Order: sequence, then structure tokens, then C-alpha cells
Amino acid sequence: MKKGICLGCVIGADVAEKYANAAKFGFQTVEPGALTTPADRAMHAELAQANGIKISSIMNQAHWAKPLSDPDPDVRKQSIDGIVHAIDTAVVLGTDTVLVVPAVVNDRVCYEEAWDRSIESIKAVLPYAREKGVVLAVENVWNKFLLSPIEFAAYVDSFDDEYLRAYFDVGNIVLYGIPQQWIKTLGKRICRVHVKGFDAASKAFVQLRAGSIDWPTVMAAFRAIGYDDVITAELTAAGDDKVAGFQVISDDMDAILAS
Repeated sequence: MKKGICLGCVIGADVAEKYANAAKFGFQTVEPGALTTPADRAMHAELAQANGIKISSIMNQAHWAKPLSDPDPDVRKQSIDGIVHAIDTAVVLGTDTVLVVPAVVNDRVCYEEAWDRSIESIKAVLPYAREKGVVLAVENVWNKFLLSPIEFAAYVDSFDDEYLRAYFDVGNIVLYGIPQQWIKTLGKRICRVHVKGFDAASKAFVQLRAGSIDWPTVMAAFRAIGYDDVITAELTAAGDDKVAGFQVISDDMDAILAS
């Protein structure tokens, strides 16, 4: 498996320093956010190549402020446009995956509405993703949606499309599930993975190996389903000494991948 990190979590005063530090600390891949201009996309592509870094995936960013499940069709359209930006970014940066949060359930949007609207919205942009050869990977987040592994699998399967798969976040599941069980159920649907630490007792995110996640069992579950792609860290350096804190993240990632 490959050692990755979200670009926004890398220490550095600017984008160039972040790419350089990702390489310096032994990360093979990074996951940037969607970029809206050709100049920014070209800059990221050049920095990645110069530092020997691959782009694992693109994190779509419009789906929280403008959910695919919003009651307003104009808001949903803006969310779809955000996915298009992410797809275009992926093409230029040489990756085949875009992270998508499918829906947000809240006091304005009930579960059934979130299900129906998100599927309709994703189906509207799937042909473009397919045309560009980019997978839309639906992630489990704290959005009150897709709250069981069976349901998550059924949601992905409902599209019956190889360009709609699952982006599994290990840390996000611990609040209401057991990661290795979800991994087994989702199986080959998983195309990318996020990791962060989580402590079930305090219900708080922590450093990667400081919480209650049984990493050897989780990694065994990934290997059992044949997952051999990127594991991307999604957390920032702790403490006042950010260099030392970032080294901890790198070391923890090495230990997890080796477990």
C-alpha cells in the first residue's frame, strides 16, 4: 500500500513547501482540493512532478456548503459544478478519483430526500466523470447519512456503475461502528482510504495511534479484501513544534502500513 496525506495537512508556509515537505517526510502521494483555474492546476502538477509525488485523489470541496441533497435545485447545481471542477483537476493532476460527500441530513432535509436527491445529482455528473475516466468516490462522514455498512454498500450498488465507488474513512466510523466490519462488507467497492485517530471513550479525534482503533486488525481487513492502494492520512501535526508533530504522523503511518 502507498503512504499518502491530504495536502492541506502538510506543514509548510505555501503550496510549494507543502509538496516538498510531503516528499521529505516520506509520503508517496498527496490529496489536494479541487482547483478552479488552469494556472493552479498546472502549478500543482509541476510541483508534484518536481518532488516525485503522485496525486492520489482530489477532495471535492463544494459538497458541505452546497450539498447535493439541498432542497434548492440551484444549490445542487452549484454542488455538481464543484464536482466538475474536481474532475477537471483530477485529469490535469493525473489521478482517477474524486472524493464526494453524497448528502447532508439535517432539519431541512430528511433521510429519504437526501437519498433521492443525492442519487439524482450524482447521476447527473456521472456521465462526465465516465467520459474523463474519473471515479466518484462517496465518503462516509458525519453527515447523518449511510449509517450502516449494508446501507453504504446498497447505495453504491444502486448506481451499478464502475465510476461510482466508496471512499472509506477509518476514523469517521469509530463513533458508530467497527471499521474492520465495514471494510469486510464494502469489500471491492472501496477505492480509496482516509485514516485519522479516534478515541471511542472520549469521542474525540486524536493522533493516529493514540486512540482506540485496532490498526493491525483494520489493516488485515484491507488486505483480506485485496485493497492495495493509497492510505491517506487526514490530520494535522499536534503540539507547538509542528515539524516534530508532523514527524509523528509520518512515523505513525509507517507503523500502521507495516502492521
